Amino acid sequence: MLITVTGGSGSGKSEFAENLLLQLDGDGSSHRIYVATMEPFGEEGGKRIRRHRELRKGKGFETVECYRNLRALRLPEKDGKRPSVLLECMSNLTANELYGEGSADLEKAGERAEREIMAGMEQLLSQAERLVVVTGEVFSDGISYDSSTEHYLRLLGQINRRLALHSDVFVEVVCSIPLYHKGGPL
Repeated sequence: MLITVTGGSGSGKSEFAENLLLQLDGDGSSHRIYVATMEPFGEEGGKRIRRHRELRKGKGFETVECYRNLRALRLPEKDGKRPSVLLECMSNLTANELYGEGSADLEKAGERAEREIMAGMEQLLSQAERLVVVTGEVFSDGISYDSSTEHYLRLLGQINRRLALHSDVFVEVVCSIPLYHKGGPL
């Protein structure tokens, strides 16, 4: 099962996604893996990572860091069962894949990044009992950006559309309120 959770910055999407996965796991006997995609850059990045770790504390997640090349990630089974997986977040993974190789040709880098990410998602989904993907809704602020940022936004938009198409459930979180666009409340 693939569930995509989107929302703006500070919307409550991460907390919602974590709690949804816990709810779906039921009695808590499931093996939970949190795939962290944010590279720890600078003081602000460190603060966000610490905040997310604090929010996850006591929820039974094993954290696996994967900044790029998602398709190379191999998830362990536990007692013959596939894990429940939370990927946090597609926005970071997309930026890492797009800018990670330092390509001067963003068009080619974007095509490669999209292929890599979608192949990685298929690989991850094949290893998971359920996969919850958190992604950012970064398209409604009405601000004009430089061409590199605009390219990133278009790429993330394409990936989010593909995720929505393949998701069993697609939910947007606004002010901590879930709005189900596909699949209904679980």
